[in-house]
Amino acid sequence: MKLPHPISIAELLQKYDIAATVKGKADNMITGINELHSLEVGDLSFVDHAKYYTRMLQSKASVILINEDVECPEGKTLLITKDPLAAYLKVVRDHIYFHPQEMAIHPSAIIGEGTVVQPCTFIGENVVIGKNCLIHSNVSIYADSVIGDNVVIHSGSVIGADACYFQKRADGWLKLDSCGRTVIGNDVEIGCNVCIDRGVSGDTSVGDGCKFDNFVQIGHDTQIGKHCLFGSQSGIAGCSRIEDDCVIWAKSVVNKDLVIAKGTTILAVSAVDKSITEEGTTVFGTPAIEAQKKWREMVSLRQLPEQVRKLQQEIEELKKSK
Repeated sequence: MKLPHPISIAELLQKYDIAATVKGKADNMITGINELHSLEVGDLSFVDHAKYYTRMLQSKASVILINEDVECPEGKTLLITKDPLAAYLKVVRDHIYFHPQEMAIHPSAIIGEGTVVQPCTFIGENVVIGKNCLIHSNVSIYADSVIGDNVVIHSGSVIGADACYFQKRADGWLKLDSCGRTVIGNDVEIGCNVCIDRGVSGDTSVGDGCKFDNFVQIGHDTQIGKHCLFGSQSGIAGCSRIEDDCVIWAKSVVNKDLVIAKGTTILAVSAVDKSITEEGTTVFGTPAIEAQKKWREMVSLRQLPEQVRKLQQEIEELKKSK
């Protein structure tokens, strides 16, 4: 997310009481806060695990909170501190607002001409809904969500809830608070009991023309292209990118931080644990592989008991002939 106004390194450390050693370019200005998956020049971010050091240091982030004294890339600022996430959350929480709401539709919400909002629906602060939409009863649209034109959202769906993003600590789980948005394009239809979480620091976005069956989960910061279709009980973990024209059938899941190429079909009851890079691929299975290959594998497995039985019979016949 973008900050209301840029802040200096010195202001950051003083305002948020962050104990850190400054390394690198000391006069960088911080214009936004983001985590690893959606960084831009001017952003403040954090890294506290060696697995992600290289990726973070090579990212666009200008200022990085880090827990090790490593070589600083040219043009960046490292803030070496004991607990980078705790320091980062001080900044995030200062820019998250929550105002208890007594009315069903907040006065700041903008609702376009021709849009129908059925009773018992909740629309939060600074929500924008386009023209000619139909929002059925018992839908919850959290603050700052953006909905395009000609969108249908069926009963029980939740747009813009917090990300499921926690770090394990000795005393339990530390929540990485969400300060991003959910942005839904035009001509989208969202079934009953669908949950599309907001970004942790950027946007979770759904492209024009996408269609969702009931009970679909879309994780934080996921980017979905145009004209994708999601079957019932499918789920996309956070920070993944689903390109245009993909079809993800019922009870299929995509792991976090993956890319699913344009025109991919994921057949029902599949689990994708690696990016799919070739356009137009059809995959199936757990873990999912190219569908034709998976079916041949399944046929071979079904034939295996009979093949073993024949081999055992041949062995017995050979023993008798000796």
